[in-house]
Amino acid sequence: MTTLTLAPLPPLLILQKAPPSQTRSPCFHTQLSPTSLKQQLSDQKTGVIVIGAGLAGLAAATRLNSQNIPFVLLEASDAVGGRVRTDVVDGFLLDRGFQIFITAYPEAQKLLDYQSLELQKFYSGARIYFDGQFHTVADPLCHFFDSVKSLANPIGSVIDKLLIALTRIQVLGKSDDEITRADEPFYGGIFFDRDLGTTSRLFDFIFKCLALGDNTLPAKGIGAIPNQLASKLPPDSISLNTRVVSVGLDKDQTTPMPFVRLENGDVLQSELGVIVAIEEPHVNELLAETSVIEPVQSKRPARSTVCLYFSADRDGIPVRDPVLFLNGSGKGIVNNMFFATNVAPSYGPLGKALVSVSLIGLFDDRSDADLIDEVILELSGWFGGSVVGSWKHLRTYRIGYAQPNQCPPTDLMKNPKIGPGLYLCGDHLTSATFDGALASGRRAAEALLRDGAFIKV
Repeated sequence: MTTLTLAPLPPLLILQKAPPSQTRSPCFHTQLSPTSLKQQLSDQKTGVIVIGAGLAGLAAATRLNSQNIPFVLLEASDAVGGRVRTDVVDGFLLDRGFQIFITAYPEAQKLLDYQSLELQKFYSGARIYFDGQFHTVADPLCHFFDSVKSLANPIGSVIDKLLIALTRIQVLGKSDDEITRADEPFYGGIFFDRDLGTTSRLFDFIFKCLALGDNTLPAKGIGAIPNQLASKLPPDSISLNTRVVSVGLDKDQTTPMPFVRLENGDVLQSELGVIVAIEEPHVNELLAETSVIEPVQSKRPARSTVCLYFSADRDGIPVRDPVLFLNGSGKGIVNNMFFATNVAPSYGPLGKALVSVSLIGLFDDRSDADLIDEVILELSGWFGGSVVGSWKHLRTYRIGYAQPNQCPPTDLMKNPKIGPGLYLCGDHLTSATFDGALASGRRAAEALLRDGAFIKV
């Protein structure tokens, strides 16, 4: 077994080309030279190991980089982003699952260059399929006349709609910390699950962000967000296709410090600490050797989803508006759908439309072919069989871990330090949002920096 000591890394950036196929990812493909970490790392002053290049890991690395703290970011897959990835299939941009970016996310506003993302806006409202027809529900501050007309539709009573407006006012009057730390939830939980069991504090936060900002898609796909973060890091700091199999503690030192074991058997050590930024289901397995650490994984089932993509002729789709369609019928398997190219024309080739359909759950009892047939049949009832029957299936994504389960009781401000020199981050520690992942990564890095007394944060 070879033990390596992390140091400030020399310029080793190479570009990793995607394999020739119809499918590729536009995600950030950089990697340390194949001459291997062992040959490139020396006995200089050691840095920080960050495990996982999703949003949380990238945010942690960004914070370390801002203080000139040497680090290496280890990612098991072929690109950065974690769950926030975009694939290119036949000229279409396919996000890995239904994901939208809300411009009012406070942490994202600090880290991201919105202009370069070329954010494309959704309509501020939705069309709900109910009782055999569509009904528009609009944001009164963005689409006043649409919202007035919606008072007459059967989706909720007039009082319900006025209460939504009141909710908007109430959450706008709260600070982000007040929402996160509230002792008494203001509403029952309603967030990405049919049982509406997610903590209402998270709903308040999302509702506030929706009230202050826009639902958007980056022109180059949702993967443009982690790509941008990665592009601002030192080019020699990211190692792709580098799987970490375990983290342990070196108890022979006066102050036990963590070490990292790679899939190839190499061991990396760092004097400054290790930040674990991986998905919640894999945390306990990775930390099994660190016996001083209590299990951190939730026993509650994660939120799962299936996302199906179809192509269509752009002049043959039934709407041109960048609007989200919701299933309010209480029947069928479709939860929501939209025409992605209506929001961001760059999501499809010229003259083609991209259709995105989302289901809640994994539907393990159905094959992909069965799901395709069922979705086509259901949406034919929405838009007509002659329209939907011409759509061509592109890809189905089954995402077992779409987001952590955040049913109450939920602590949205968990301590990132879990052991000597060992820190944890991810949306399972804060809120199951892009913003939660970014904030969690920053907090983990700042906890490490405080412990090391490198800066005053």
